[in-house]
Amino acid sequence: MAHERYTASRWNPHCRKPQQTYPSDTAPYAEFAMLKHLQRIWLRELAQVRKAQQREAGKLLKQVLTPPKVKRAPQPKASKRPSIVAPGMPHTAKTGKRTPLPRKQLAPGRWLSSYYPTLADGAALAARRMRYYLYLPSAFPTRSALAAHGAQRWPMIVMLHGCEQTATDFAQGTRMNALAEQSGHVVLYPEQSLSAHPTRCWKWYDKATQSGGGDISLIVGIIEKVLAKYPIDKTRIYICGMSAGAAMAYILALNHPQLIAAVGVHSGPVFGAGYNPIAAYGVMQHGAAARADSAIAEILQKWPAFPTMPTMLIQGENDRVVRPVNQTQLAQQTCLLNNMTMANAASVVSKAGGRPGSRNPARAYTIRNFLVRRKLLLSVVRIAGLEHAWSGGDGKLAFNSSANPDASRLLMRFFERHQRL
Repeated sequence: MAHERYTASRWNPHCRKPQQTYPSDTAPYAEFAMLKHLQRIWLRELAQVRKAQQREAGKLLKQVLTPPKVKRAPQPKASKRPSIVAPGMPHTAKTGKRTPLPRKQLAPGRWLSSYYPTLADGAALAARRMRYYLYLPSAFPTRSALAAHGAQRWPMIVMLHGCEQTATDFAQGTRMNALAEQSGHVVLYPEQSLSAHPTRCWKWYDKATQSGGGDISLIVGIIEKVLAKYPIDKTRIYICGMSAGAAMAYILALNHPQLIAAVGVHSGPVFGAGYNPIAAYGVMQHGAAARADSAIAEILQKWPAFPTMPTMLIQGENDRVVRPVNQTQLAQQTCLLNNMTMANAASVVSKAGGRPGSRNPARAYTIRNFLVRRKLLLSVVRIAGLEHAWSGGDGKLAFNSSANPDASRLLMRFFERHQRL
């Protein structure tokens, strides 16, 4: 008689249920044992997840029940020694205490910190607020001078940091404040909060954000607040960013062309695609050729009288986080936006790299300039050997490369050529 897989007819006198027996062949038993082993592992992992969730819930409850603490402005990361506060250093907008710039960014101007929105902005109880920093050059007039004599209007650059960066990190890494001190620009640094994203990433892939909502509305609110308080030239407001901040800068410029005179995009993804974190990663790696043209068509439909938008695109050839295909598609989008074609490339500037082993070796790079009626509307900078980092920045900080070209200087020179009429 053939042996049955399981024999359920034999009775154990001590049990009411039939006793199952296994054949001499151990394969079914091994399969059964493996399933039981996997079940034990799954239950153990489930218990670990439950404990982790309980810990996080406890932390959240503690945050809700504990009154918020007043935090001091971030201190420099490059040194553990006390910060040097020079005469005329900035005071915070709320407390009046001195807030030193990062050590490498020490400058004679004022470094202010505040939030938007606040009760003074008409917000009874804002669901969310955003911190920002403002650098005013040393030549910027004081309140008493403004009241007595008035003042000239100053241009302003809005700087948007990347993921895993703070506003002060970005200020130190790009050295933009030092350039602003020389050229006479105000510099504004909105800062993404940890409550909005655990690594301070701007949600450029969010569809509402790409349409001008989300964090874009908060950043615009900060700009308008600064415009109302200080003598800023409304025709010379520029915006740029790095990585996720670059994407946000481009989105803001497209949704508020009347506000922005020119935009800079350093290592940023193409506009108009993503819509969730997983799809956003795909855009960063492969671009979005299927959406590039239609995304700009939607912007032009929203703004039938869209003015020209001067744009500088900076990209490293060795960037594996946001790959160079994104810059190529951004250049195509900017051409469509400004009613140009790739044939409008008027000049190509090539710079050789520096000597290997030198203290600050410069990388080779090319600049392709696109002009319409002798007006520079698009500048595409491609840098050899650069990874996902701000070119010419403070190499001691993450996402910065000390080797030239200096992206901040390139952007400053580009911005100074443009004004919103």
